[in-house]
This record gives sequence, C-alpha cells and structure tokens, in this order.
Amino acid sequence: MNEILDAILAPDTTSADFAALPLPESYRAVTVHKDEAEMFDGLTTREKDPRKSLHLDDVPVPELGPGEALVAVMASSVNYNSVWTSIFEPVSTFAFLERYGKLSPLTKRHDLPYHVIGSDLAGVVLRTGPGVNAWHPGDEVVAHCLSVELESADGHNDTMLDPEQRIWGFETNFGGLAEIALVKSNQLMPKPKHLSWEEAAAPGLVNSTAYRQLVSGNGAGMKQGDNVLIWGASGGLGSYATQFALAGGANPICVVSSPQKAEICRAMGAEAIIDRTAEDYRFWKDEHTQDPKEWKRFGKRIRELTGGEDIDIVFEHPGRETFGASVYVTRKGGTITTCASTSGYMHEYDNRYLWMSLKRIIGSHFANYREAWEANRLIAKGKIHPTLSKTYSLEETGQAAYDVHRNLHQGKVGVLALAPGEGMGVRDEETRAQHIDAINRFRNI
Repeated sequence: MNEILDAILAPDTTSADFAALPLPESYRAVTVHKDEAEMFDGLTTREKDPRKSLHLDDVPVPELGPGEALVAVMASSVNYNSVWTSIFEPVSTFAFLERYGKLSPLTKRHDLPYHVIGSDLAGVVLRTGPGVNAWHPGDEVVAHCLSVELESADGHNDTMLDPEQRIWGFETNFGGLAEIALVKSNQLMPKPKHLSWEEAAAPGLVNSTAYRQLVSGNGAGMKQGDNVLIWGASGGLGSYATQFALAGGANPICVVSSPQKAEICRAMGAEAIIDRTAEDYRFWKDEHTQDPKEWKRFGKRIRELTGGEDIDIVFEHPGRETFGASVYVTRKGGTITTCASTSGYMHEYDNRYLWMSLKRIIGSHFANYREAWEANRLIAKGKIHPTLSKTYSLEETGQAAYDVHRNLHQGKVGVLALAPGEGMGVRDEETRAQHIDAINRFRNI
C-alpha cells in the first residue's frame, strides 16, 4: 500500500505507472462480522454501539470482474446506512450479501463472513476490468453508490427501478471505508478538482439522494418559488436539500433541533428556520397516539414564516416521528417526498388530509447515474458545497459511526483511508479560493 500511496502523492505518476503497480494481497478495511450479527439482541436501537461491532481488518483484495474497477481509497465518509449495518438493523446486511451471492459465480465473491462497509469514496483508479473504456488507472474519481446489473428491461428507463439494484457498501461487499474498494465502472465520476480528498468523498450518497428526492423529475421536481419544508436541515441530507432549494430559487423552511444547527442554516443563506426543540413540538401524545393540535400549531408557525403560504414540498426522512405532521402541513396538491425513516419505518398519518387535498407521497431512493452525475457536476462547479464538519481516521470509524448514530455531528463526517492527512488532493487552488468560506462552513461552526 505504501508504494500505491507514494505513486498517488507523486506529481508526475502516469497512467502506465499506475497500471504497472503491483496490487497488494490484502488491505485494511472497516468490517462487521457475520458471527456477531446477534451481538445486540435485546438492546434498544439507541443502546447499540457501533464502536463494538465495527472492526478494522486486513482482508484479501477481491477478484476484478468485467465492467468493474479497483480504486485506491484516499477518503470516505459515514452515512446512516453504515450505522444501520453496524447495529444490524433493520436486518443484518449479511442477508443482502447472501442473496446477491446467489445471482452468479461472480457475485458469489460478495457472500463472505465479513462485510466491508461504506458507500462513499474519493480516490484513484488502480485497475479496470474487461469492457471498461471510460476510466483508466490513475484517474482521480469519486464513486456514487448505485450498483446495478441492468439485465432487466425495468431498469433502462430509470436504473433505480432495476430489480437487481443495490446500494454499494450496504447491500454489496467491498465498500468505501477501506484502503481499496471494488466498484462497477458506471459508479465512477470525476473528482471535483478544487476539493481535498475528504471533502470530495463527503457529498456522494447524500448529495445525490437529495438531488433526486427534491430536484429531479423522479422526485418532487422543485421549481422556483416553492416553499420547501426540510427536516434536519443542517444534517447530512438536509444540508444538501437546503443548498438545492436556495440555488434553485425555492424558499427552504429549515427544521433543526438546536440554536447551533439554526446558525448553520443561516450561514447557508436560509432565513426561515424552526428550532423544534426550543418551540417544543410534540407530535405524539404517547407511543401510539399523535396530537393533531401540534400539527396545527406547526402549520401556523410555517405560515408565519412564509407570509401565509403552506408548504409545496416536504423533504422527509425522519419517518415515524414527523410523517403525520408532514402530510398535514403540505398544501393542497403538494408533495411529500420520503427517502428514509431514521425515527421508525411504520408511518402513521390521517389519510383525509392526503386524499381530500390531492396530496402526493413519493418514495425516493438514492439516485440513478445521470442524477448522481448532475449532483456531482454541481459540486465541481462550486454551485453546491460539501458539508464536512469533522474528519476521522480509518481506525476511528467506530467512533464516527457512533457520533452519527447519536446525532452528535453536523453535516457529514469524513474518514481518511490512504490519505495521510487532511487538505490533500486539491488540484484547482483558484476555484477553491473563490469558495473557501462555503467549503469550510460546517467546520467553522
């Protein structure tokens, strides 16, 4: 690995040089172990500790197949799916690997007693398999997390509809929280040149998810002037949704849980902010009963911030805790778009407010290649910025996942893999200087 790192750090290493580098037999990777999948049985979700389940192991370099690439990972980041994997919820991800392993002799590689996790990376291509023409050893890349077989007609209008669509590093093995990752070549995109490795790795999953959910025609199709309610507006997903709303001429109404998080939204340019903790919204009377009076109080507060207008689009991801309120406050004919359920999967809402007001609920899951490419292009152009707040070492990934699990973080948290330190990999200092305040926004609060 030292020889690979030296080649990446050297200014004059050619593509042929990278192609000639010998691959190591093994690499360091963050894993969960199949024989520990029941280690948290009997504990509540909050009591489950990723620091106990995540391991840093030496694992063999996987065989390279057609249409694939091996990438030297300089940096990665922690997403909520890494937290789910680490606490074996809602199911153990080994069930995904077992199912994928039955698809073909090549996918059998993924069905192992350990799972290398992680759905983001920024790094350098080391090898490409047969049939790969667009990418070459030495290319500096980021990877989106859509892994798709594309052998079914269902996926050719929108690859997210392919029956063999999976999230890399969550439903497949050999993810990005490691020194080397295995990806399909159509996961690769150019690394934004003005960003460091850890900054470039941070947006991938959440930026693409927010783009599809909010901007794409496959999601809410946001337009200028829309009032957009964004839950967790300073978090990993919400911080990108807030930026997309502002950049697209919409009006974000940012819901946060602390004055510090409200300040982050103001720093991004948002003006309409609701601190749900300070205003003490309690949408549930108890575990089984919601409180419509709180929905109405919430709706009144929104109209105070919008000049009397209701919400056109709700950017939903908390799920059970907020969904009833989200359906209620959306305007007649408006849209609730949901991509996750971090507070619980079993949503409850009063259907009268949906059907009689002709509202729509749209399920949105990650993004197709085109959407991911467009989202990354906006990063590269400096229209949307990373929301990186803190960076950990590969050895500290358990702590990073714990912090995300307990909502102790702001924006995104990065993880250095091969990169020996922060701030490396910048190739366009001029563009970086133009956007440096926005790039560091989440670090400085």
